[in-house]
Amino acid sequence: QAQLAESGGGLVQPGGSLRLSCAASGRIFRINDMGWYRQAPGKQRELVAVITSGGTTNTADSVKGRFTISRDNAKNTVYLQMNSLKPEDTAVYLCKCNADALDLSWTRKVMDYWGKGTLVTVSS
Repeated sequence: QAQLAESGGGLVQPGGSLRLSCAASGRIFRINDMGWYRQAPGKQRELVAVITSGGTTNTADSVKGRFTISRDNAKNTVYLQMNSLKPEDTAVYLCKCNADALDLSWTRKVMDYWGKGTLVTVSS
C-alpha cells in the first residue's frame, strides 16, 4: 500500500512563502496524478493544484499566479510552492496521489491515496 507523508506547513505572515512536500512510499509500481487539496475550518475540501505524471498542471483560480505545483518522479515527491500567502489560505493541506500499487492484501490495483495533512496558518 502507498503511504504519503506531507511536510513544510507552519505559521507564516501574510505575503510570506512556504513550500510543501509530499513523498510517496510503499509497494508502488507507478504514480499517475499527484495533487494538493485543502480544507479550512467549516468548509469543504477543495482542489488547490494537480500535476500529471507528464508534468501537465491544473491550478485553482483562487491561487493561480501565487502557487506552483511540481513533482520529482524519481523521488515520488510532489511539491507546492506557495507565495504571497493570504489569511484565506489558512487550511490543512492534504496530498493525494493516484497510484498503481499493492494493497494490504497484496492485490495490485490503481486507487487514490491521501496523506494526513499539514496545517498552514497565515496570520500576523
